[in-house]
Amino acid sequence: MTSTQTNKVLTIFAPAKINLYLHVTGRLDNGYHSLDSMVAFSDVGDEVRIEPALMDFTFNVQGPYGGGFSPKEIDASPNSSNLVVRAVWALSQAAQKVPKVKVTLTKNLPLASGMGGGSSDAAAVLWGLCEYWGISRQSAYLPALMATLGADVPVCLNCEPARLRGIGDIFDPVPPMPEIPVVLVHPGKACPTAQVFSRYSGDFHDPGPLPETLDNVAELAAFLQQKDNDLYDAARKIVPDIENAQRVIDAQGGCRLARMSGSGATCFGLFESEKQARDAAGTIAFENPDWWVKPGWLNRPERY
Repeated sequence: MTSTQTNKVLTIFAPAKINLYLHVTGRLDNGYHSLDSMVAFSDVGDEVRIEPALMDFTFNVQGPYGGGFSPKEIDASPNSSNLVVRAVWALSQAAQKVPKVKVTLTKNLPLASGMGGGSSDAAAVLWGLCEYWGISRQSAYLPALMATLGADVPVCLNCEPARLRGIGDIFDPVPPMPEIPVVLVHPGKACPTAQVFSRYSGDFHDPGPLPETLDNVAELAAFLQQKDNDLYDAARKIVPDIENAQRVIDAQGGCRLARMSGSGATCFGLFESEKQARDAAGTIAFENPDWWVKPGWLNRPERY
């Protein structure tokens, strides 16, 4: 392996991935479910900092949700169960680089929240290390490397609205979308993905066509009203407050659509204006002080 000494310090944003709709289309022989989903990325998310290390690779977690990790999830060795750490070791091996870096993850998103946090964090560190080590993000080995980390990692690296198929590992472009005010609400209880899928007992959907244009929030909301999140019923059996969170968002002025993201427990609302989103977030947070509530924008993530 080669050692590339650099004094760069990079701070990379890891945006929340929001499933605007999510349909289950089948069950595979390996037990996984196949999906049809449209995702977009928010300007609310985690942060990954990469800087030189004096000796070996080190990993630190901080932030509001930094204390929720198990010892194995903060382990910096190749045996770590943290996707960020696994991504560092995988890329260093594939690119033949010595990982003399210190990586700090600032965990702002709740854990097990249906916003793709772990995958987005892993994608952010891959994005940053490619910059740090001068590696092309079109390197031939990256797709297979990301596949070992998780199905959502490639779309999170791309960080653009997309339609997901398969187990989430196949993604296609969608019609251009504008920046849309959004409110994200998490009722404070984890909703583990595996438990949600194990409880899913609904029908399978056939993927339908996408509209030709999604030029504004009204068009997007009208299209999404024809869709759903098939995991909603299973998730609310695990976290009943999901139903309340979605109802509270929907009751706010200017909300065009309220829905659960991913496997939960985060719910989101699409709003007409930034002011309405901020007012709604303030009202929801005041009335539910134990919930995590953030206003923001869809389709406005920036890596730096």
